Amino acid sequence: MSDYGHALWFGSFITPVAGRPQAPVELALTSERAGLDLVSFQDHPYQSQFQDTWTLMSYVAARTERIRISGNVLNLPLRPPAVLARAAASLDRLSGGRVELGLGAGAFWDGIAAMGGRRLEPGQAVQAVEEAVDVIRGLWATDETGPLRVTGEFYTVTGAKRGPAPAHRIPIHLGAYKPRMLRLTGRIADGWLPSLGFLPQGPASLAAMNERIDEAASAAGRPPAAVSRLLNLSGRFTSGSGGGLLEGGSDDWAEQIADIALQYGVSGFILASDKPADLNLFGHEVAPRARELVHSERGA
Repeated sequence: MSDYGHALWFGSFITPVAGRPQAPVELALTSERAGLDLVSFQDHPYQSQFQDTWTLMSYVAARTERIRISGNVLNLPLRPPAVLARAAASLDRLSGGRVELGLGAGAFWDGIAAMGGRRLEPGQAVQAVEEAVDVIRGLWATDETGPLRVTGEFYTVTGAKRGPAPAHRIPIHLGAYKPRMLRLTGRIADGWLPSLGFLPQGPASLAAMNERIDEAASAAGRPPAAVSRLLNLSGRFTSGSGGGLLEGGSDDWAEQIADIALQYGVSGFILASDKPADLNLFGHEVAPRARELVHSERGA
């Protein structure tokens, strides 16, 4: 059991559809009105039925006032890290410090290659993420003297001027499942962002994956709690008691989420849904009840 003691927060995971361009914007506004803490969007630049995720994030930032905004996760092979660093810092400043950065090593390599990206083997993709994080954080580090120089196998920066600095320390969350990415997450990331639907044993898979992250964090001289644990969720709200995981009424959802938080240390729960009713239930009913249950258990 691993409860890292972090306060719970809740978010939405919205499809950036292009056919109805205002639809994801309206869902972002619904998320904010429902009291959710974050709105996020998947990023598949090779998918012609989707809007560009970064453009959508920027538009949503201008339409909202409080909610944090993130890619979930940004497709790093098609988003050069030096440019992404300046884009993220700029949007963070414009939005009053509401940007978070979710990064992925890449998937669907045929689509990436079709868009001009470089096809990478799994080990190469992990190394590329590590180099990209060095570039991004280096350009944000305006308190360091001299231009940034990073010489990597996949990303090289030769004397780039640092800045602008973001409005706050933008957390970098990594989407990770395999051992190498999990170890990288423990060494350098602020957060870990998997999806429940991709875990072979459901929440039980989190135990061994957490252990890999914790071991890597400790080996790097970091406390394991320095890495927040986030989780993309999907399920079904029903009027009666449900028969499975995340299937049932708001109380069922809240109890199961509280259990995942206390057993596996997850503190950020992000609902993948394009239904306003789901987002409202998640924000208005599930979130406060889950927080109450976790607070009560921790104080017991």
